[in-house]
Amino acid sequence: MYNVKVYVTYKESILDPQGEAVRGAVHRMGFDEIEDIRIGKYFEIKVAKQSDRTVEETIEAICDKLLANVVMESYRYEIEAVKETV
Repeated sequence: MYNVKVYVTYKESILDPQGEAVRGAVHRMGFDEIEDIRIGKYFEIKVAKQSDRTVEETIEAICDKLLANVVMESYRYEIEAVKETV
């Protein structure tokens, strides 16, 4: 079993209107030292052991086809093997 954490954010070249709105609110609160805020999506996925595909191949396919709009967004993920308890 694997636990996978997936982070999806807009690419640097894409305007992030939600991030800009939050940055404006943060500045109005007096935190002028904050230069940029990017908003993203976070997913936790549990993956059973694979036989014909690696976990990486499975996650890449899911991200490319469903979780991220790869034209506008980039993603990264962390895979953690979970010890099975008996």
